[in-house]
Amino acid sequence: MITTGGGTGTGDGTERSEGSPDAVVTLYQELRRRGVSSLGEVGAQLRLSPEEYERCRGELTDLGLIVPTNPAQHGARAELRAGLREGEGGRQPEGDGDTVAVIDPEIALLRLLHREREQLREHLDEADRAYGTLETLAGAFLRAGSLTRSDADVELLSDYRRIQQVLEDITDVIQHSLASMHPTSLVREVAERVLSRDRRQIENGVRVRAMYSERVVSVPEVAELLRRRVETGVEVRITPAVPMTMIIADAQFAMVPVDPAEPMAGAVLARGPALVRSYIALYEHCWHTASPYGDGTTPEQGGDGLSEQQRAALTMLASGMKDEKIARGLGVSLRTVSRMLSELMQEMGATSRFEAGVRAHRLGWVD
Repeated sequence: MITTGGGTGTGDGTERSEGSPDAVVTLYQELRRRGVSSLGEVGAQLRLSPEEYERCRGELTDLGLIVPTNPAQHGARAELRAGLREGEGGRQPEGDGDTVAVIDPEIALLRLLHREREQLREHLDEADRAYGTLETLAGAFLRAGSLTRSDADVELLSDYRRIQQVLEDITDVIQHSLASMHPTSLVREVAERVLSRDRRQIENGVRVRAMYSERVVSVPEVAELLRRRVETGVEVRITPAVPMTMIIADAQFAMVPVDPAEPMAGAVLARGPALVRSYIALYEHCWHTASPYGDGTTPEQGGDGLSEQQRAALTMLASGMKDEKIARGLGVSLRTVSRMLSELMQEMGATSRFEAGVRAHRLGWVD
């Protein structure tokens, strides 16, 4: 008699296992005792419900503990699962697909491990093929390490979204160094995003350097951001004049504006040491003439970094003059005035002309 723990007798020497959590074990033990036998017949004798029978059969099949004895179906688990449905009283009608042989647990375990190992090998082969394909397609464009000293490529970027995407891509492949210079402030960027990127790169062993024009340090928001960047580990320096916005990564990528006088005109992305070396030389010259931020060299507020033209433009703006009148007063084009005021407003973190005038007075940039 097979004991299932809580089952009821069937009167024929076996126990009913319906609803028992050990039904799978009970069914397997009975099948193993009999050897090759009808799965449906044993299930009926154990009084398994149709649902319980299907569950037990599925688990034993998935574990490889039973296989059909028909050679054409041997090991075909899907066909075993799709065998004849239960008849009345839970008994399976006899047929080739209903007769199963029991497999020892040790053998089933070895087969299961072998199957999992084969599947893992297939996944690794697929990953290797995908990596090879991507490496071939990327070529000299995505992998900095694939560029040789003779490789050189230039791409003109006019769409702002494309520029941002390229910057993100470059950030992802940086391995050694990131150097940047900024003639204007970064107050329009989300500070936490900048700091998060800094932390990620520094944790990966990347040396991060940044240069700013000394007049933007007078803006409280910029000063706070720079202080936090320094605390994160970024090397920050300030200089009286920054020639243009520039970003250099791993001596392999350099991004500069198409026209330094028109920051919104687009950007140029240079790839390859043959092109980037010249930008590195310019950057290193500016870096060695700049002063470390936080060493007491921060200029006092008062607009020391402003040119006479910029100071005059701010004074006229604060007095309420329109751009056309400011342009006539300075003897420059309206386009030049618009660009100049836009840059100054960005540096001060002002969102309107009125706010720019108020901040210019507060910072001591105008009388």
